Amino acid sequence: MKRENELYGRASVPAYPEEEQHALIDALPQFVWIIRPDGSVAYANKRWRNYSNLLSNYSRTQEGFQAGHHDGSLNIQGRSRTLSSIGSSSEKETWLQNLHPEDKERILALESQAFATGDSYEFEYRLREEGSGAYCWFLSRGIPLRNETGEIALWVRTCTNIDEQKRTEESLIQSQERVNSLMNSSLIGIFIAEGNEIVDANATFLRMAGYTQEDLYQRDVRWATMTRPPVSSFSQQAYQEVVAHHCTTPFETELVRKDGSHLPVLMGGVAFHDQTLQGVGFVLDNSARQELEQRKDAFLGMASHELKTPLASLKLQTQLLRKKLRKQDLPNVDVVCVRMETQLNAIIRLVDELLDLSRIQAGKLEYAHEMVDLNEMLKEVVDILQHMQTAHTIVVHHATSPVFVVGDRDRLAQVVLNVLSNAIKYAPDAPLIDVALNTEAEAVTISVHDQGIGISRELHGKIFERFYRAVPLQQRAFPGLGMGLYIVAEIVKHHGGTIQVESESGKGSTFHITFPLAA
Repeated sequence: MKRENELYGRASVPAYPEEEQHALIDALPQFVWIIRPDGSVAYANKRWRNYSNLLSNYSRTQEGFQAGHHDGSLNIQGRSRTLSSIGSSSEKETWLQNLHPEDKERILALESQAFATGDSYEFEYRLREEGSGAYCWFLSRGIPLRNETGEIALWVRTCTNIDEQKRTEESLIQSQERVNSLMNSSLIGIFIAEGNEIVDANATFLRMAGYTQEDLYQRDVRWATMTRPPVSSFSQQAYQEVVAHHCTTPFETELVRKDGSHLPVLMGGVAFHDQTLQGVGFVLDNSARQELEQRKDAFLGMASHELKTPLASLKLQTQLLRKKLRKQDLPNVDVVCVRMETQLNAIIRLVDELLDLSRIQAGKLEYAHEMVDLNEMLKEVVDILQHMQTAHTIVVHHATSPVFVVGDRDRLAQVVLNVLSNAIKYAPDAPLIDVALNTEAEAVTISVHDQGIGISRELHGKIFERFYRAVPLQQRAFPGLGMGLYIVAEIVKHHGGTIQVESESGKGSTFHITFPLAA
C-alpha cells in the first residue's frame, strides 16, 4: 500500500498529498477514476460516487436486487473513501450494470486493448441516466501515469456527459441527410449562386440546363447566359423581394440551355446576404404544363371560332322571326323574343371572350391604331348599356372637351363595357353606378364606382388573372368564367395604360383605368 501511494504521488503532476489530490479530483464536474494496473478502482471522485449511488438504487428497484447484494461496498454516505476501502469491484459492477447493452462488448474490448498496450484511449458510450433510467452519451478518456522507470503506476479515466452535443450532431446529420435527399431529387432542379455565378447544382438542374459536372467544376455555368432579358441575372429578377423578404415569389421564365434551346421553367429562390448576394434557386420543368396550356388555348380558339358562325346565324334568324311574329299580333311576342336575344347575346359575348383569350395567349389579338375620343366613346357605351339595363342608373361625369387617345376604338369600348357590366352584375341591390372621366397633364382616367359586394384587399392582385373570380362560394350564382378582367387588363396594357381597383368587402368597388393622352 505504501509503495502504491509513493508511485501515485510521483506519477501525479504536481505531487500533492493524497488528500489534496482527492479534493482536486472531487471538484471536477466529470466522473474521474484512479485505476490500478490490474483494472481495480483505487479512487472514484465524489461526482461519480453520488451518481453511482443513484444508479445502484435504480438497479435494485428495476432488477429486484437485495440490499446486501453489493456487500455494503456502496454505502458511502457520511464517510470518505480511502484507496483500500474502494478497492473492490463494486464500482466497475455498477458501471457495467448501467452501461448500454449494445455498447458493453465494444467498450470492454477497447478497454482491454488499451490496458494491454498501455496507450491512451478515447471512446463514446451510453450510460444510464440517474433517476430516470434513460441512457445518455458520455465521452471516456484514459491516460496512463508512469513512474520514473516507465512502468504504468496508475490510470486516470475521465467520463464527460456529451449527450447534448451528441443530439446536436445527430440533428445535424439528419438535416444533412434531408438536404442530400433534396439535392438528389429527380423532380426539382436546385442550384447555388454567388452573384452571377452558379457554384453548385444538383444533377436535375444540370440536366435541365444541358450542362455537365465538368462545366460546373470549371465555373462555366453562369446565370446571365442561361436566361433571356429582362431576367438577365438571378439577383436582378429577385432583388426587390430578396432584399425585403429573403425569398422570391415563384415566377415563370425560360432557361437558355447550353445548346441554345429554350426550356420553360417555374423558378423560386432564397437569398443570403453577405459581401455578395448568395442564393439557392429551385427550378421546376414547366414544359409539360406549358404544352397543356397551349393545347387548351388552341382548343378554346378553335371551339370559339366554330361557334361564332352558327351563333351569328341563330341571332339573325331570331330577329327575322321576331319581325314576322310581330305582324301576326300575337301576345307577348316582343317579351319572348327579347329574352331569346338576351340569352343569345350572353352566349355570343362568352364566345367572343374565349376567342379573345386564345388570341391573347397566342399573341394574335389584333388592334387598330387611330385617334379615339374617349369622351364620345364613353357616352355611346353608356347609352347602349343603359338601354339594356333598366334596373340600374349609370351617372356619367363627362369631360368638357374631347379627350383623345391613340388605340383601337372597339377594344377600348370593350374595356369600358366589361368594367361597367361587372359593376352592374356585382351590385344587384345598389342601382347607382357612377362613372367619371378625369384628365391630367399627360393621362386620362376613367373611374367606375359601384356600391356592390366589394372585393377583399388580399384579392386585388388576383382578379386580373385568367379564370379567377373573387366571389365567395356562397355567391357563385353570379354568372361568368373569370375571363373578362383578364382580357381588359391585357387590352389596357397594350394601350400603355394601367388598371387598378379600390375596394373592400361589402363596401363596393372603384376601378381606375388610365391611358396616356395622345400627343
